[in-house]
Amino acid sequence: MAQLVKLQDYISRYQIDLARYPTQFVRLKKSQWERIKRQWELGEDISEWQHDDNEAETNAFEEKERFSFFKKIFAGRQKEATEDVEKLEISNELVSDEDTIPEEETTLTFEPKIVFAPQSIHELKRMFIDQFFHFQMKWASSTLREKSYVDPRFMRDSLLRTLLQTLPDNYLLFYYPILQIRKAPIELDVVLMSPTECICITVLEAENQAVYVGGSDRFWMKKVGTKDVKVLNPTINLGRMESVLSQLFKQENIDMPIRKVVLTRNGYFDYPGAPFGIRFVDRRNYHEWIEQLRKVSSPMKHMQIRAAQTILNTVQTTSFNRDIWQQAPQPTED
Repeated sequence: MAQLVKLQDYISRYQIDLARYPTQFVRLKKSQWERIKRQWELGEDISEWQHDDNEAETNAFEEKERFSFFKKIFAGRQKEATEDVEKLEISNELVSDEDTIPEEETTLTFEPKIVFAPQSIHELKRMFIDQFFHFQMKWASSTLREKSYVDPRFMRDSLLRTLLQTLPDNYLLFYYPILQIRKAPIELDVVLMSPTECICITVLEAENQAVYVGGSDRFWMKKVGTKDVKVLNPTINLGRMESVLSQLFKQENIDMPIRKVVLTRNGYFDYPGAPFGIRFVDRRNYHEWIEQLRKVSSPMKHMQIRAAQTILNTVQTTSFNRDIWQQAPQPTED
């Protein structure tokens, strides 16, 4: 699962320590997946799993006995063979079992809540990553002392969910981050940081089967059935994103190529003379593009971390301090 480093202007724990949290994220996911997978293979009852969203300040990376001991179900069921079943994406190159994780207090624990007993490892995996997506949204919008209110629409955002659940752990995702450049807020679109490149993505998704007729003008034509509607040329936004990131990288001597993508998963592009340096991904080649991204097996790179940190150094953040709810009222003088 890709790591959601920054969501709009919400607080991000990655801003605190980008060198630590990617590894902790992977270790948490890996240990919890192996645990519930082992329990499922042993035929233990998973109907009592709980999802603990209380914000008690505990260590989410210690193995704590918070799961109930499960009743036996699937009596007499043989353990299902899993050798040829697709494994949950875990980047072993990113973290090894010998790595030590510094002790740290956190406000979140992850315990899956399963609504029915999965009958196959595929069902178990699907349940796990769906539950982990909800945890990840909290993970990406809170710290020990601060948190942000997440717009519920992001929980229903299919592109966000797809990118996080499809791409491996070595990808860092900035989803419509808001930067502060010379005291002016600048909202970018989607920025995907792989170990070797920075991918800027502008998304065009509205009606299914829409055809976007491209050109060099300020507006493109969107054709839906018999209707023609003007839409802003997405390459303008891409050029602005590239310019902003290029300047930031140059200031910090970061050597990270920037790729540009215009994406529509449910429509088509009609642009015979597409400009050089921009990839157009539509319904016809979307799955091919995603598969290419998934095949990047390189571990996270130092330059990737530096590039991501450079962006985080300029982001705008809107959050509230948890302590304001815990402060005792001050006594008043008579």
